[in-house]
Amino acid sequence: MMKKYLPGLALTLVLASLAMLLGSFFPLIGSSVFAILLGILLNNSLGIRKEFEPGLLFSGKKLLQYSIILLGFSLSIGQVSATGTSSLKISILTILIAFAVAYFFGRLWGMSKVLTLLIGFGTAICGGSAIAAASPILEAKEEEIALSISTIFFFNILAVFLFPFFGHLLQMTDSTFGVWAGTAINDTSSVVAAGYTYSQAAGDLATIVKLSRALMIVPACLIFAAFRYRKSKQKAKKVDLRTIFPWFILWFVLASLAASLSLVPASLLPLSKLLSQWLMAMALAAIGARVSLKQFKKAGAAPLMTGALAWLAVALSSLFIQYFLS
Repeated sequence: MMKKYLPGLALTLVLASLAMLLGSFFPLIGSSVFAILLGILLNNSLGIRKEFEPGLLFSGKKLLQYSIILLGFSLSIGQVSATGTSSLKISILTILIAFAVAYFFGRLWGMSKVLTLLIGFGTAICGGSAIAAASPILEAKEEEIALSISTIFFFNILAVFLFPFFGHLLQMTDSTFGVWAGTAINDTSSVVAAGYTYSQAAGDLATIVKLSRALMIVPACLIFAAFRYRKSKQKAKKVDLRTIFPWFILWFVLASLAASLSLVPASLLPLSKLLSQWLMAMALAAIGARVSLKQFKKAGAAPLMTGALAWLAVALSSLFIQYFLS
């Protein structure tokens, strides 16, 4: 069973090794950005053969989750709970703003209601994971899923480069940048990449904020299901909470709790952190290797413009709330 994953895993390991090496020479850029860049360059220059795809899919999803779980061992449960609670107000407000902006402009430019909702959902909460969770509930067509994921993917990659640049330009503290990245960047991988590119402290904070925001997938999907049921007046599709719930977040919290209670030997913590960095680099390389520039051409102007405005609204509102309403 694992044999089909080996080519893709080997490829991500090679890319991650090169990214870690480059990151050590250019720490201001960091291994996360190099990992994504190397993946994109490889796919759009030489292309990726089909036998590598299962391993790339596994790396981009599972290894990313494993790296975040391992990260929990280096963060106290007090820090996790305090950060998640304090950022909740910003997360909820930015989620509502993303939905409102995406829906208004998407419908204005003649996009389908489902495609508009998927772009809004992906921008607001958790990128591709949110779209994957909502798609069966909204009965989305394949092209709507592909268009929404392509749109969100574009801004995920863009965020990795733009957010640290503007963070330094505006001289943000690690705390401000961490909350900004955690609430305004769509996908967990891009949040982690941008956060740790800025600083270790910003990366830790951004990851916690993003994980608490990702939990909103569950109530949002239930709301979608309720509206779908009300509209059709038929029996709604069963929403299986076990498939919607992001279980790796629970394991991340348990890892943090174990570390706080000194259940993990202190000598193992540096190893855990290093392994987390390697797995993260492999995951980001895999995500980059699945980015095709042709996807963005196919998406057209309306989805990209809708995604851009929703993303801009979230980024600006997150900063406004932090600076003026906190």
